[in-house]
Amino acid sequence: MALMLEYEAVCSRSAHRAAAGLTLKQVGIFLDSIAALVEPVETHCLWPPQLRDPGDEMVLEAAVNGQAQAIVTFNIRDCGAAAAQFGVDLLLPRAALASLKG
Repeated sequence: MALMLEYEAVCSRSAHRAAAGLTLKQVGIFLDSIAALVEPVETHCLWPPQLRDPGDEMVLEAAVNGQAQAIVTFNIRDCGAAAAQFGVDLLLPRAALASLKG
């Protein structure tokens, strides 16, 4: 739940909406769609914080505890070394979409 609230806060920022070309209503539809698709993951912080931003830390914890193969983000610079320590790849959105196309 906390991570979904973080996504809502970040995606609703005017700069992010402008970059994506989305209205606040469209962001709401996007977030509702994501919420309908996710598998809840219990996080257990078993290590000291690895990242500067607590929001990024939540993403890393969810990925590790959910045994995700990758985190899809524009924020590779802030997450790179920590994610790699846990065997989690970082992908830019365009790379993640390209991998889905096969």
